[in-house]
Amino acid sequence: MPLLSPEINILEKVCIKASKIIIRDFGEIEKLQVSKKGPGDFVTKTDQKVEEIIIEELERARPGYNFIAEEGGTTKEKKSEFTWIIDPIDGTNNFLHGIPHFAISIGLEKNSEVIAGIIFDPIKNEMFFAEKGRGAYLNNSRIRVSSRNIIADSIALTGGPAYAEPNKKIFYEEYIAMCNNFNQVRKLGSAALDLAYIAAGRAEIFWHKNLKYWDIAAGLIIVREAGGTITDFRGKTFDFTNNQLLATNSRLDNETTKILSSIK
Repeated sequence: MPLLSPEINILEKVCIKASKIIIRDFGEIEKLQVSKKGPGDFVTKTDQKVEEIIIEELERARPGYNFIAEEGGTTKEKKSEFTWIIDPIDGTNNFLHGIPHFAISIGLEKNSEVIAGIIFDPIKNEMFFAEKGRGAYLNNSRIRVSSRNIIADSIALTGGPAYAEPNKKIFYEEYIAMCNNFNQVRKLGSAALDLAYIAAGRAEIFWHKNLKYWDIAAGLIIVREAGGTITDFRGKTFDFTNNQLLATNSRLDNETTKILSSIK
C-alpha cells in the first residue's frame, strides 16, 4: 500500500464524500429518462452540487488555494501558487443517459505545473491517483502503462466531436485511419477515465482535440507517472495552443503520430 501524502489523503476523502451525491442522484436518472422534463436540468444541478462540496472541503483543508472548476467555481484573483483544477463529473453525457461510466477528476497545480491528480470512478470504486515523482496508483496497487508494442494488437480510445462541432470531417478521417491500424478503437465518453485507462494499461493510446483543462489535468500526471507519454499529434510537447492531445504507452508514439499527422 502506498504511503499517501497529505494532499492525496485530502483528495481521496473529498472524492468519497462528493461521490455520495453522485451515486444518490444517478439512482434517480432512470426515472427521469421517461419524464416530460427529462434529466438535463437535474444533472446540471448535480454537477453544481458536487462542485460546491468539493470546493468547500478543499477550502477547509487548504485555505487560500485557488480554484479552476468546470461549473464556474473559479478563483478570479490568484491568491496562492497552488490551484485545484476540478471536474465534478467528467462524462456528464453518460451520467445523463444512465450509463455508469463517469468520474470525479481533480488536479493540483503548483506554479502552472500539475503536481498531483486523482480520478475517482464511484460506480466501480476505482481511485486512480499520482504525485510528481511518486508513481501512479489504482486504489492500493501501483499501475504502469501497457507493454504492447504492436499497433495491430492495441486499443485506441478517443472522444470525438460534439454534434454541432466544426471540423467533424477531419475527426472521422482520423477515426477511420486509426480503425485501419489498431485492433480496436473505442469511444467511452470520459476523457478523465480514458487517461486513467492508459495509465493502468487497459488501452494503449488516447487522442482528442479541444479538451478543457479540468477534463485532463489529473489524467496528465497519472499517465506520466505510470510511464506514459503526452504529446500533440505530431509528437511535439503538448500544450493548449493547438488543442491536440495524444497520450500513449510510450511504445506506439511514432506509428500513431504518423497516422494522425497525415490527416490534414
